[in-house]
Amino acid sequence: QVQLVESGGGLVQAGGSLRLSCAAPRSIFITNVMGWYRQAPGKQRELVATISSGGSTNYADSVKGRFTISRDNAKNTVYLQMNSLRPEDTAVYYCNARGLWNNDWGQGTQVTVSS
Repeated sequence: QVQLVESGGGLVQAGGSLRLSCAAPRSIFITNVMGWYRQAPGKQRELVATISSGGSTNYADSVKGRFTISRDNAKNTVYLQMNSLRPEDTAVYYCNARGLWNNDWGQGTQVTVSS
């Protein structure tokens, strides 16, 4: 089991910003597609954004223009900058590392956006 260490969740008012971080072992970080998913109460887990080892990004339509995924290869860390947050962004956010032989998840971090 790969250890993905997440941080940065919390409570913020609508319109505010948060930045999530996820640190991964280097062997995983440099070869995997790293991503963020979220799960709201009573809903299925859904894709938020992914970034490949080469830096290509993919976003859910609901977060395009508001969220930015990035990676720091020196720190083996992937970030999710979340701006213009909405109450509907409230969820547990999970870091994901996906490679040829693995599909690993972090423990999740709660993001709550108040109206």
